[in-house]
Amino acid sequence: MTTPLSSPQKPTANLRRVGILFSGGPAPAANAVIASAASCFSRAGIEVLGFRNGYKHLANFDAAKGLAEGSAYVRLKYGDLEGKRTEPGIMIGTSRENPGKNVKTGADLADPQASAPLRRVCEALKSLGVDALISIGGDDTLTTAAKLKLFQDRNPDLGSRIRIVHLPKTIDNDYEGIDFTFGYFTAVEMLAREVRNLLADAAAAQAWYVVQVMGRKAAWLTYGAAIAGEAQLAVGLEDIPEEWWTEEPAWLPQTGEPILDAQGKPMMRKVLRVEKLVDRMVRTVKARYAEKKPYGVLVVAEGLAEFLPLEEIKKCIPEDQFRALKPDTFGHFPVSQLNFVSRLGRLISARAKEELNLKDGLKITGLQFGYEVRCHPATAFDIALGSQLGVGAYRALAEQGKDGVMVSVTGPFELVYKPFEELMDVKTLRAKARLIRVGSDFHQLARYLETHVEEC
Repeated sequence: MTTPLSSPQKPTANLRRVGILFSGGPAPAANAVIASAASCFSRAGIEVLGFRNGYKHLANFDAAKGLAEGSAYVRLKYGDLEGKRTEPGIMIGTSRENPGKNVKTGADLADPQASAPLRRVCEALKSLGVDALISIGGDDTLTTAAKLKLFQDRNPDLGSRIRIVHLPKTIDNDYEGIDFTFGYFTAVEMLAREVRNLLADAAAAQAWYVVQVMGRKAAWLTYGAAIAGEAQLAVGLEDIPEEWWTEEPAWLPQTGEPILDAQGKPMMRKVLRVEKLVDRMVRTVKARYAEKKPYGVLVVAEGLAEFLPLEEIKKCIPEDQFRALKPDTFGHFPVSQLNFVSRLGRLISARAKEELNLKDGLKITGLQFGYEVRCHPATAFDIALGSQLGVGAYRALAEQGKDGVMVSVTGPFELVYKPFEELMDVKTLRAKARLIRVGSDFHQLARYLETHVEEC
């Protein structure tokens, strides 16, 4: 007889061995996810292999050499996992190896060269008798999981199928299909604590700080840090109105020569009119002065850096770093980690000096927060969320026989299984990003709490 206190029944699933890998940047509560999944499978008599460093060894598999236990993978046993869920870090490591990077359309799945790394992954897993793979990672890793499924769908010659389940990870929280990703609130807690410290420092010294936080596409960390840290303004890419955008010809930092498109015409790149951003931030400064509070903290998302005019980028980094920049196919430069807030602070100071008639300008310091939050000890919420996702992988594969789904959590930790097809753009084989929706209640929360600025 079962009761509310009965332990779950062991499944009758046809699973002998599963693999787990973690890919991309670290996130708090990573070990909660890994250890929870591995514990469930191991206790049910299903062997668990933890692949070291993401897809690194799988994508470079050589059948003649095989995969070495210890260096390429480790066995994750229930008896060894006690206490691991709450440890910081990633017990099996990570990497940014992407076996699906050359598969950009459905047609590429049939291209032997483009899909070769995917085939090696399948062969590597089969060499170890793995029946199912659990991937943990961000949108690129979700994309890779979906490509592995599609590759098997279209290549029956591979033989027995390896089922695939994905678990969403990114402290940026820009993930379609789940309300909040594990590690987000831990990162926000740490960032908010630093913002609060800066605000106290700013009040003591009658000074200002402009802080840059992670988030290339979406400003979830920016808003979380600003709201919980009591900052005076939060700005992300989502906040940039149409009239703040313009274009400029893209040119090569190495030579100063224009970048040409496929038709031989100068390539234009979308850029931010920096003076508009500075104007808005100075209006917050002026409003604080009117409140007799000549100090504060402004928080911005790192993704703004990608859309700075090249002349502004040049003023943010040393000459040798600037000349080393190379554009992508859209004429943009990989500068999301660029520390641009010192330059932004100088522009704000100069404008504030002029508009407020300050003798010495504004005392303002630019700071960049980033990697220090990724392996911070997780909060109880993120440990519980990560644990539910790990258990969800077990329940999806062992209890429900799922394949090609992402495990999600909604409401009071209810499990939901999202098919890959719902989360992908089938034409580009890319995962859908989730930005902060302008006008949403979360977005407006910052507006209600930060310094009030009258519209011009």
